[in-house]
Amino acid sequence: MSYTSAQQPQQEAGFRTLYHFPLCPFSRKVRLVLGEKRLPVGLEVESYWQRRPEFLAINPAGQVPVMIEANDQPVVGSQAIVEYLEELESTPSLLGQTLGERAETRRLISWFDEKFNSEVTKNLLGERIIKRFSGMGEPDSTAIRAGRENILYHLHYIAYLAERRNWLAGDHFSVADCAAAAHLSVLDYIGDVPWDRQLAAKDWYVRVKSRPSFRTLLQDRLSGLPPVAHYVELDS
Repeated sequence: MSYTSAQQPQQEAGFRTLYHFPLCPFSRKVRLVLGEKRLPVGLEVESYWQRRPEFLAINPAGQVPVMIEANDQPVVGSQAIVEYLEELESTPSLLGQTLGERAETRRLISWFDEKFNSEVTKNLLGERIIKRFSGMGEPDSTAIRAGRENILYHLHYIAYLAERRNWLAGDHFSVADCAAAAHLSVLDYIGDVPWDRQLAAKDWYVRVKSRPSFRTLLQDRLSGLPPVAHYVELDS
């Protein structure tokens, strides 16, 4: 089993490293934020279900993403990493300039990382792909059906926001857009997003997909599981 990413691991002293899995939406959220802030990073693929002792020593929870800073300081968990990066490099601001903007951005981050993840991502990506790669048994067809029904509701909500705002949380691109696009991108890789059902949501996603920070995600590949044809097309 092998995986490829656009950036290769870099372990030299003084270099930032991100332990990730290519189709982990939380890892992708962090990668988008790093790209938007133009912060260099080396990528180290971690098959987290294998629970390597060396990785568990860094993060006992055994989950990705985990970022190791140049001074060997670990930062664990996607939102902790995002907040850390926002304090490290405030330009561009991806959480918002005002209290209200930051509250709305964090609300939507929670929406996608918690609600969308539990109702859609786990039911589709988790059942169809993660079980396959981790050897955790056969997919649950009931969960898959639920995921395919639930995603329609979430696409409708994304369309609702996109039709009323420049970006999901307001006037400016934010981590809310990164979180939503990260979850949708892993599902788009396997062709599980019915874009034709909500064109406003698709238009928003195409705008995110066209940003330079998204390019490395489009180059990710899982051995034996290539993406659907439209995955790499910037206008689809």
